[in-house]
Formats: sequence, structure tokens, C-alpha cells
Amino acid sequence: METAKMIVTYDDYLKLPNDGNRYEILEGELVMTPAPETDHQRISRNLEFILHSYATEHSLGEVFFALVDVVFSMTTVVQPDIIFVSTERSHIVTKKNIIAAPDLVVEILSESTEATDRTTKKKLYEQYGVKEYWIVDPVSQTVEQYILSGTSYRLLAKAGRTESLDVNSMQGLPVNLQKVFAS
Repeated sequence: METAKMIVTYDDYLKLPNDGNRYEILEGELVMTPAPETDHQRISRNLEFILHSYATEHSLGEVFFALVDVVFSMTTVVQPDIIFVSTERSHIVTKKNIIAAPDLVVEILSESTEATDRTTKKKLYEQYGVKEYWIVDPVSQTVEQYILSGTSYRLLAKAGRTESLDVNSMQGLPVNLQKVFAS
């Protein structure tokens, strides 16, 4: 006998207790992830600072960091590590959440999220039209940059600690990865 899979919706998600855990809904499945490690947080802080400073200085849009909900549908709600929404698309930012695909999403890998970030979330970001997706690997100190081409991602670049990457979504902002991976 098959067991019916329970589909979790955004309405269910909003009723979850504020228990300090990080939850997402991935295609109707409620997923909890543990808090990130300190290396993850350092990398996140460094990259957020670079992106936020540039976006603010050039009036390009807003940079958000976890925890903020990106609601793609009633059964798909994600909390990327870093999000950029351009000024032209600022209407998708509400007081409560972001209600459509951001221009840029960054996921910083951790042992508990790597498989999901590389497969499920990458597929969802593609499906819902996130134009640029970065996967940051703290262990190998690399960044993979994917650009939406039609309906699928193509790997534009993979760069290491001693290199730079240009953020397509932010007028080609060059990001020195040595500063991103600095302790």
C-alpha cells in the first residue's frame, strides 16, 4: 500500500512555531537545515558587504541575506544565503518576503546543504527564472557562476580564491574572491 505524501503549503509554513530553526518548502516538502558554520558565515558576510556596498553606491537595487523568504509558489519557498533584486524589479520585494525570482541568488555550500543546493535548488532557481546563480564552496574555495540561458543554466565561470568574477546582474561588478574567502 502506498503512503500519500503530505504537501506543505506557504499557509502551513506561516503557522510553524518560531523555534529558531531554518525551514524551506521545496516542491511541497518541508525541509529543515541546521545553522551554518562559522566559515560559511564569514564568507557570507564578506560577499554581502561587497555586493551591498556596490549596489548602494550605484543605486542598482537591494541585497538581502538569510533569513528572508523567496516565495516562488504556494509549495516552493526558499531562503537563499544572499539575494540581489535590481531597482527595476523592486516591486517583487514586499514587507514580508520576495514574491518572484531575484536577479541573483547565492548559495554557500555546507555539508548538510550541498546536495540540495547543487540539484534541487538549482533546478528550482532555473524553473522560476533566477537570472544568475552562484554556488560558493568554502572547502575548495571556488565559486561557480551560472547564467540563465533560455530555460536552463549554463556555467559561465568557475573561479578560485586567487581570481575574480564579474557579477552579471550588477553591471559586471568585479568580485575579488580573495576578499570573499578572507578569514
